[in-house]
Amino acid sequence: MRRTLVAIALFVLCGYSIRAQVLDMKKEYAATLLPLTKVLLKLQVQERADAHCGAIACQSCNVWHTRAAEAVYPFSVAYKITGEDRYLQAAKNAGAWLIRQQETNGSWKETPEEWTGTTTDQLLMMMMAYELINPHLSASERTTWEASIRQAADYLYQVMKPEFASINYVATTTATLAKAYAFTHNPQHVQKARELAHRTISKMDESGFINGEGGRGIGNKLGVDLGYEMEMSLWGLGLYARLTQDTLVDSYVKRSLKEHLYFIYPDGSLDNSWGIRSNKWTMYGGATSDGCQALFALYAQEDARYATASLRNLQFLRTTILPEGLIGYGPHHYRALGKPPCIYPTFTKAKNLALAYELDKVSKHVATPIPSDATGWMKYFPTLDIVQVRTNNFMATITGYRYKDQAAGARSKYMHRPNGGTQSYLWMKDQGALQVSSVTSYSRPEPMSFPEAPGVECLTPQIFYKDSTGYFTNLYEFDSRLTTRQLGKHLFQVEATGELKNKDWINGTVAYTIRYVFADDYIEKTIKLTYHDAFPVITVREPFVANEGTVFSQLDSSKLSIQTMKQRLYFGITGGEGKLYGGRNAEHFWMPYPAVKAYPVEVEITPPVNGFTKEIKYRIGLGK
Repeated sequence: MRRTLVAIALFVLCGYSIRAQVLDMKKEYAATLLPLTKVLLKLQVQERADAHCGAIACQSCNVWHTRAAEAVYPFSVAYKITGEDRYLQAAKNAGAWLIRQQETNGSWKETPEEWTGTTTDQLLMMMMAYELINPHLSASERTTWEASIRQAADYLYQVMKPEFASINYVATTTATLAKAYAFTHNPQHVQKARELAHRTISKMDESGFINGEGGRGIGNKLGVDLGYEMEMSLWGLGLYARLTQDTLVDSYVKRSLKEHLYFIYPDGSLDNSWGIRSNKWTMYGGATSDGCQALFALYAQEDARYATASLRNLQFLRTTILPEGLIGYGPHHYRALGKPPCIYPTFTKAKNLALAYELDKVSKHVATPIPSDATGWMKYFPTLDIVQVRTNNFMATITGYRYKDQAAGARSKYMHRPNGGTQSYLWMKDQGALQVSSVTSYSRPEPMSFPEAPGVECLTPQIFYKDSTGYFTNLYEFDSRLTTRQLGKHLFQVEATGELKNKDWINGTVAYTIRYVFADDYIEKTIKLTYHDAFPVITVREPFVANEGTVFSQLDSSKLSIQTMKQRLYFGITGGEGKLYGGRNAEHFWMPYPAVKAYPVEVEITPPVNGFTKEIKYRIGLGK
């Protein structure tokens, strides 16, 4: 009786009402999994005489990605759901092709790279697929599959550890070797799984965020990336805990997941705007990581909020599926890039959804609000130096995450993430993303994963100047100081202080303070500049997401209107001296990750005639 009453209760969330409903998550997972496997099937080589029979063609890269064979598991689950023989044959072909690509030491290279850490992903998918299609394999096929599984498990046993790989591979291997034990009956495999699991949770900070995705210090990697944690590491640890009944690891994952849940925004987007591997941020997650549904499916039975979060993110993911069925790199994929994406997001998300379909043992859950649904709060993450603010109409993330890749410095792909107290993500009710972050300087550290993008400009709001000595910005300030204060029931203040720096973290000549005030209907920013060694012209840049149909109109030298499909916003200077420019070099404001086009709004500030400080104040708000 009580459950029935809950199911018909009325929640009021985010300024709108939704009737609590029962979420059939298996149905939802299958509704996206099957179209993704269908498009992968179309791209799979079917001719038995072809040496690449079973491989999946990537028309963007013209490479036979060995990781694409992880689709063996989505194909197997699709067969289980539909009973269609074409999916069974696709799974058998994918597995056979993958076995033919195996190195003599049992590993697989992540073609076109030489990296073999992804062997853990490929092996886990092979084993889980084998459990589903084993009855349909011939005796010789079973022998071949089982030999390949044992060989790959032995390789992982020998090489996998934090000294060898980023922490997400270590975390995944805990599940892989725990699963392999059922095939190999080698106690060393499950013992190694436990050792790796406990080493991984030892790298969690006191809030449950895992260090180990960035550059190496003395031996091991440090640095937190929320995307890889939610889409790889945590579900690997959770699955390991379920397979081995390791309650210690399970408790660490549960504690961690409660904090990570805050980073699912109301529209389901996953906020990895600040993470050290945010150079692959796609807003639904990451371009080459698996997805968060597997993680949420593992724990939805214990907390129904995870089912809601899983569905929201899945619904957001669906908006990025392109007409041909592949998943793009973000909301504006074709507008930004003009060409089809790599198949990586499609097969990794299909793998994730297949896992979620199988791991969610309850399937039906009562829709339950997630943290970002509530309004009128501010949360500071002390181990990250990150602040989230949620008002009636806005939600924002402000980042001062202090990780530094000391050894590599500016050469590190992890050190061009947004920082310095910038607002790395801004969401608005009935609009979605209003501002997003990107890398400060685009490069191609992994040429096959990062498309060519000549001349693109950073999408992150920033304060900067350029002169003969270089480019100095708050985005390279990795030692900013953040403070928070609640000014009223619906009024929140965040303040960030630092120095404008170059890519080598060397101070320029100007210090800054950004004071944010978040209200229900506006965001106000006050920027104070302190000129202590030179007096350059400073630019404050605020790029806005340029959705189709959005019209930007500069009204005068201090005000600009933004007319979206649903409402009008304004950007207006309300104090201090500065000249407003809208749309300068707008054609350069796009990024592959996330695939977004933006419209730049800039305020140019000349140095003070008298004294050494200058201040500008402006608002982004609803209305005329």
